[in-house]
Amino acid sequence: MIANVISPETTEELLATIDDNMDKEFRFGAGYTDLLVELKKQPNNEIIVINLAYLEDDEFTYISKSDSGIRIGALVTAKEIISNKELQKEFPVLYEAANKHASRQIRQVATVGGNICTASPAGDIACALVALEAQCEIISSKGKVRNIPINRFFVDVRKTNLEKDEILRSIFIHSRNEKVYSAFIKVGTRRSMECSVVSLAYHCYLDRDGKIVQAGIAIGSVAPTIRFAHSASDFLVGKKITSISKSESEEFAKKVLESASPISDIRASAWYRKEVLYNISKSLVNQF
Repeated sequence: MIANVISPETTEELLATIDDNMDKEFRFGAGYTDLLVELKKQPNNEIIVINLAYLEDDEFTYISKSDSGIRIGALVTAKEIISNKELQKEFPVLYEAANKHASRQIRQVATVGGNICTASPAGDIACALVALEAQCEIISSKGKVRNIPINRFFVDVRKTNLEKDEILRSIFIHSRNEKVYSAFIKVGTRRSMECSVVSLAYHCYLDRDGKIVQAGIAIGSVAPTIRFAHSASDFLVGKKITSISKSESEEFAKKVLESASPISDIRASAWYRKEVLYNISKSLVNQF
């Protein structure tokens, strides 16, 4: 099924491996929760897998906190996110998304980078990171580093902004020393082991009076890519979280829908997805 597997142990070896195989077809593998399924469906004896499981580099594998935020290496697993108390406290939306991702067994090995780079519109962790307006740190085989907002990382269904000679190294999330209101909502056709039919991630910062000073709303499974709902996010800023009216909640839900362009597929119709997204958006604000 796979012609060759290369397992670099250092970043220098990794970048050299990428550079040496630019004229060949290769893929990166870490937790393999998506890649093995893909290769089983479409066997390719010519493909080279660059195995990241043995890579020893803190920038790829660690969660580190600074005064301005938290950096998460691309090889950090969903389980490691769930186990990190600082992430749970500062970014509940990310903790909940990781905790609702697939099964316990898969969470042991599924990586942040894999969830992002698969570029599925149903990516749970990716949806939370879009709501958090995270930054993607990308490194090329020549060692050149660039940073882009995660909502620009996704180009289309399963297509990213990465060039062939690039790899996602880490994600950075800015933090603020303010109260947060933050969670992840996932609606599927069953309770577990299911891709979302609709997902909504939200992360709001509040001042001492309970007014929203910054809001991030992201929606998944309702467009070719995970979308940041700019209009809906802006609508919440300046409003007191405990006194949003019914009419305002309906207006908020309509603004969330402005960012959606769902399709009908085997799991749900476009109509159903819109109805669910509207209802969970409206009820979300009503619960404030």
